[in-house]
Amino acid sequence: MSTSGLDKKRTIVIVDDEWESAIIKAVRRRLDDEGWRTVVVEPEAGWSPGEEFELAALYTVEEEQPDGVLLDVRFGDSDEDRFRGLSILRKLVEQFPKLPILMYTQYAQGPERETAVRGALKFEAPVDFIDKLASLEEVVLRMRRLIGAEPETISIGKSIVLNSRAKLLYVKDGDELTPVNEIQGMKFEIIRELAGTWYRSPGELVPFNRLERYSEGEDPRASLRVRIREIKDAVGKSLNRRFGPGELIVNVRDQGYRLIPPRE
Repeated sequence: MSTSGLDKKRTIVIVDDEWESAIIKAVRRRLDDEGWRTVVVEPEAGWSPGEEFELAALYTVEEEQPDGVLLDVRFGDSDEDRFRGLSILRKLVEQFPKLPILMYTQYAQGPERETAVRGALKFEAPVDFIDKLASLEEVVLRMRRLIGAEPETISIGKSIVLNSRAKLLYVKDGDELTPVNEIQGMKFEIIRELAGTWYRSPGELVPFNRLERYSEGEDPRASLRVRIREIKDAVGKSLNRRFGPGELIVNVRDQGYRLIPPRE
């Protein structure tokens, strides 16, 4: 079975009048490295930059049916196009209300930033906002979180592999995968919830109330705690090690649990 990245490449449409800039090229390379397919909107000349990109963006999204859009706020240097991206956002949301859109802006501070933030937050669609100077890692993490779907196969570090379709957790030794048969049913659903959250946004915790639905009895929190311990013990046994309180699945007091790939 394959343990690499995405089984089918997800598509991200990039709408930015500076698509040939070093920043956008770096973002594309990082997304490509992460297993995404990027499509850059390159409108034909003839109109103002804002008008060109507005029409081209709508056409490209219609044609590509992407999993997400990276959309700049500003197009061109004129006052009219200063917040053209918000106009494009509005039209995308009207036509594709469930499409995840990450708003990309160069406004790092001041009143113009506040205008852009407020414009993005008007919409109930899956829209997020990020500074154009954010790290490449942050751009990818925000996009993962917006799209909200994990691949069929997730590699948790170098030694653990989760397969959602088979509903099995494996430990890996070289190219050999061995199922951890003790992790079935609710235990598998718990580790899948944790792994999916970790994949979309490493370091993010899963609240207790999202995990307690996989527990039973009068005290679901206590039942969950027992299942977490059993998961850690089963994986540790398969790897010939024992995971302590701060390893693999960590309890964040009064909040939830966080997945941490094991150190090799």
